[in-house]
Amino acid sequence: MSRLHIVLLISVFSFLSFGQKEYQKNVEFADQKVAEGDYVYALNYYQKAMKIDSTSVDIYWKYAQALRAFKDYRKAEYYYAKVYEREETQIYEESLLYLGLMQKQNGKYAEALETFKLAKKKYRSSKNKDIYAKARQEFKSCLWAKNAIRDTSTLVFEALPVGVNTKNAEFGHRVHNQQLYFSSLRADSISANEEVYADSYSTQIYRRNLIGDGDVERIKDLALDAFNTGNGSFSLDGKRFYFSACKPYGGNYQCKILVAYTQNGRFSDIDTLGEIINEAYANTTMPYIGEWEGEEVLFFVSDREKGKGGLDIWYSFIEDGNQYKKPRNARSINTAENDLSPYWDGVNQRLYFSNSWDEGFGGYDVFYSEYNNGWGEAVNLGAPINSPANDLYYFQAGDSAFVSSNRLGVLYSKNPTCCSDVFVAYRLPQEEEELTPQESLEELNKRLPITLYFHNDIPDPRSIDTTSQVNYIDSYNDYMAMLDRYKKEYSAGLSGEAAQDAKDDIEDFFVEYVEQGVKDLEIFRDLLLEELNKGRKIKLTVKGFASPLAKSDYNVNLTKRRIASLKNYLEEYGNGEFKKHFEAGNLTIEEVPFGEYTANTLTSDNPNDKKNSIYSRAAAIERKIEVQSVFLDTLKKEAQLEVKEPIYQFDTITEGEIIHQTFVLENTGNAPLYIDSLQLPCHCISATLNDSIILPGERLEIPVVLDTKNYKGRLVQSVYVYTKGADKPMRLILVGIVEEE
Repeated sequence: MSRLHIVLLISVFSFLSFGQKEYQKNVEFADQKVAEGDYVYALNYYQKAMKIDSTSVDIYWKYAQALRAFKDYRKAEYYYAKVYEREETQIYEESLLYLGLMQKQNGKYAEALETFKLAKKKYRSSKNKDIYAKARQEFKSCLWAKNAIRDTSTLVFEALPVGVNTKNAEFGHRVHNQQLYFSSLRADSISANEEVYADSYSTQIYRRNLIGDGDVERIKDLALDAFNTGNGSFSLDGKRFYFSACKPYGGNYQCKILVAYTQNGRFSDIDTLGEIINEAYANTTMPYIGEWEGEEVLFFVSDREKGKGGLDIWYSFIEDGNQYKKPRNARSINTAENDLSPYWDGVNQRLYFSNSWDEGFGGYDVFYSEYNNGWGEAVNLGAPINSPANDLYYFQAGDSAFVSSNRLGVLYSKNPTCCSDVFVAYRLPQEEEELTPQESLEELNKRLPITLYFHNDIPDPRSIDTTSQVNYIDSYNDYMAMLDRYKKEYSAGLSGEAAQDAKDDIEDFFVEYVEQGVKDLEIFRDLLLEELNKGRKIKLTVKGFASPLAKSDYNVNLTKRRIASLKNYLEEYGNGEFKKHFEAGNLTIEEVPFGEYTANTLTSDNPNDKKNSIYSRAAAIERKIEVQSVFLDTLKKEAQLEVKEPIYQFDTITEGEIIHQTFVLENTGNAPLYIDSLQLPCHCISATLNDSIILPGERLEIPVVLDTKNYKGRLVQSVYVYTKGADKPMRLILVGIVEEE
């Protein structure tokens, strides 16, 4: 070998050795910065490493993880896809889960749905049961989001002005004496994988007047050396201020709740709450003080023992301003993941909070739960309060609601979703304009088709009737109870992965189609009733389908029975609200019973092959009815209210006697009469409205009770009946003489 070749060979090896060392140096430095929470620095050095070696799945994984922590969802989605493409969860098991989460946080709900469906299959045999549970939950969450995104809102939603919001992170906490208290730069209570810190910054508490153009003031009294301070809530008497103080601890942050005494806008005598609240070795943060049935209560967040997982919401009642009762866990609303930023509405007994587990649009969504002898189900506040990003720190002040979010539209330097701003939501003061009939039609049709599914030959098996007494919701409940049977029958004869695939396929069908159909129906039902009560005349077109197991003429009758079950559901709903509209001709159903004429020709019609003709997904998806279209007109204002005896004259009575009189209202018109309200000018009189709709030709009794205590002489009292569309109310009068006892 020539000297030149030897020199060149040595040079190549030297270059490769140098490149490998430089690669390792960049990766190690970036890893260190990730541990410190400095993701901007870390991403820069991971990029340098990728320029040296762009084939390593390990560097793609590290880069994707840092992007996710930095909340750069778009780039993180791209790099998680590259990781999964190379290793298919064999090296980094969570790659597929994180890909789905990033798709979801980018608002790609249909794509995320398919990713989580695949993730469920990938993770079902995993030793990590949490990852499988998360994939299942996110699958349901994306189903919810796909439908909920269609809901509209009249809320005005906008960012607070520059001054409060900056290119860093801001989190709103409370309004007190017309001043907004908020923290900036970074969050103080979510782990390093969420809102993060950097050594060169510390979160501190600020305030600014809500009205006018006042300057932002950093509250120096609450600035503590070596601590990040944030959150903030005043006691009911305004004399104490609770807040969080956090410091680095083991690669994360350790927080505790402090209290300061306040007077004339100054804060002093800062002290740490005792271990009954700040439990040793636990992370305790996000205090909120509220009133609960006359008692002062402290809500807070902690990962102390006996929680459900991550950070849980706890609450403790306060006596004498400084005695804290044993904290209680809000167990039924806490989840396996973090539950954050509690806000208590004592008037309506509602607790608002954020979590990333319940069905939502993105990472953290805002929910509320009503307390009535126990915590109610978590209800998502919907858009625009929630978004595909993280939405936290919800609270109300007057007629406005505030939320902190890193959604698209925040101020930023490099990453459009890196940092949170404070947003405000409110309604415009003018009256809302009623939708025109055409707008109402569009709103209803936006919800269509509504697809409802049935078990084989249900309702009324082996019947040739064209109608049924079965309520669809009863049929649905029976169907859902058969899920395990469907899984067993459809997987019969299979083993291993094939059997599990069959079971998963059936379970996905029940969740994605059968359950979702009822959820869609409930939303449509409420919108439909609202339009009917406005005086609309509505026709629904409902088509029926069946699997090809029976003869065509039998299936036509079967689909008619299925359509009848929907009508039964509507007629039996509530207190018969829909039944009145059916009877008055304001709501009609046009039946289109296709039988199995449009069924998939590949679906088995062999009665001996029950696995495929009854229990397969292909057969089950054919057994359905669809609400496909809505037609409506406005009714002419032909309702006519009459009262044959609107004046009741009672005999001379003694002071203190009680008068009972029943007035009879009659609708002599040819359209429903809608009663808006009864007005009672005097506390001495009461009236009972047992219904708000009087159909043509029908009557409604209004029982009235008059208490004559403290009245003497001639007494005249009235009840005013306000009806929709009337220029003035109907007046019902009671008149007579009251003598002194």
